[in-house]
Amino acid sequence: MLDTNIRDHYQKIFINPFLKFKFIKNINPHFITFVALTFGLFSFFFIISDHKYLAVSFILLSGYFDTLDGSIARLKNVESNLGSVLDIFSDRLVEMLIISALFLIDPRSRAFLSFFMLAGCYLCITSFLVVSIFEKNISVKSFHYSPGIIERSEAFIFFISMILFPNLFSFLAFSFSVLVTTTSFIRIYEFYKKSKLKQSIDLEPR
Repeated sequence: MLDTNIRDHYQKIFINPFLKFKFIKNINPHFITFVALTFGLFSFFFIISDHKYLAVSFILLSGYFDTLDGSIARLKNVESNLGSVLDIFSDRLVEMLIISALFLIDPRSRAFLSFFMLAGCYLCITSFLVVSIFEKNISVKSFHYSPGIIERSEAFIFFISMILFPNLFSFLAFSFSVLVTTTSFIRIYEFYKKSKLKQSIDLEPR
C-alpha cells in the first residue's frame, strides 16, 4: 500500500533532486540495478554476522537504488523489457537473501516461519505476474503494477523490524506471511471481478 500511496511524494523528495546532476545521464540504469542487488547481497552477510545496523543500512540503500534505476531509464528514455526483467529478478533475489539470512540466524527455531514467508512470497509474485500479463494498462514500471496490502516498502519494514527486534521474529514473520498470502488472494479476486465485469459487458447486446 505504501508504494502506491507515497510513490509521487517519494519521487519528488528523494529521487528527482538526484536526477538533476549532470553525471546521471552517463550512468547505465542496469548498473544501478546491479548496485541495488550488491547492497542486498552485503546485507545478507551483515544479518548473519549480527551487524544489525549495517544490515539495515544496506537494505535501505538497496531499496533506494532499486527505485533509482527506473527513474534514470525514464530520464534517458532507455526503458526496456530487459530493464524490467532485471529489476523484478533482482528485487526477488534480495528478498530471498534477506529471508535466508533471517533463517540462518537460528535455523532450528526459525525453519517453519522462514518457509512460510518464502511460500507467501512465491504466491504473491505469482499472482502479481499473472495478473500483469492480462492487464492492459501499463504503469511507469513498463508493466501493469498491481497494488496490494504488502508491497516492497512494507516488506522492508517487516524485515528491518525482524533484524532489530529478534525477540519478535515469530510474531513478525507470521504476520508478514499472512498478509503477503492475503495480498495474493485479494489480487486474484480483484482480477476475477474485473474479468466477470468485462465478460458481462462483452455479452451485452449492442
